Amino acid sequence: MTSFQRISVIQASELLEKQAAKVLDIRDPQSFSQGHIPGSLPLNNDNVQQILDETEEDETVIVVCYHGISSQQAAQYLVEQGLNQVYSLDGGYQAWGQAFG
Repeated sequence: MTSFQRISVIQASELLEKQAAKVLDIRDPQSFSQGHIPGSLPLNNDNVQQILDETEEDETVIVVCYHGISSQQAAQYLVEQGLNQVYSLDGGYQAWGQAFG
């Protein structure tokens, strides 16, 4: 994969039910602490190298932000760092919250 792909909240939920994806949340720490997709990990400048080191290149990764815009840039960055299965969550955490409360 030379570019990230986009994924809907329904598709993401299906992957998570199968425990087939790692979710990385790029929102600020306060927003993350107030609510996040179960099992997701915060991703920021301080831990990005650690996350990359702990992620297999073919592992499925879903990047989440507030509305699905900023996650696209972060997803592309992860692809450029060698990850092959990277998705940006369409609509971000806002869409996830609307779909799943």
